[in-house]
Amino acid sequence: MDSRSALKHQSILEAATSVFLSKGYAGTSMDDIAKLAAVSKQTVYKHFADKDTLFAEIVLATADGVDAMIGAAAEFHTGAAPGVTGGTGSEVSLEESLTRLAQSFVGTLTQDRVLQLRRLIIANADQFPELGASWYERGFERVLDGLAESFRRLGAEGRLTVPDPTLAAHHFAGLLLWIPVNAAMFHGSAQHTDADLDRYAKEGVRVFLAAYR
Repeated sequence: MDSRSALKHQSILEAATSVFLSKGYAGTSMDDIAKLAAVSKQTVYKHFADKDTLFAEIVLATADGVDAMIGAAAEFHTGAAPGVTGGTGSEVSLEESLTRLAQSFVGTLTQDRVLQLRRLIIANADQFPELGASWYERGFERVLDGLAESFRRLGAEGRLTVPDPTLAAHHFAGLLLWIPVNAAMFHGSAQHTDADLDRYAKEGVRVFLAAYR
């Protein structure tokens, strides 16, 4: 694909994402996408065979965009924090590291665009069950796997008691996301403030460590 064609391809993807998120899958037409992308409908079809193919590429592209979160989830913990003294140095560092991770985690997964996409995928899960499953497996599940691996290592080091690292990863994510994500799904838009997210992160870590430390 030459540079001009690549630019058109990206423009169509960006336009399609905007239209799908605003109108939903059923309410979106290839004409809508072509108009927003400022290309002909024939050009859209040249790049994408049909609306289903375009929808799938958008969904899976967002699932593949979680590499930074996966790296953070897998490598978040460190040794004792610099300058921390006393017998609980490691514990203080672990709590601080978990809190930073939690703040990043909840902040990323409650962004308006992410919540809109989540709602779009769920709304069309009956029509595209394999696509929804792929999005979960290639995105959120990979993040959970990274968390589980870190919790397994922390358990091996004696810093956490983790009988089931995968379940612990789900507990950690649930403590952070249950309130803001469910509220957004049912209301149709985010209902939280930045202060709310900070509180969910800190309290989630506190409860998690009370159970697993």
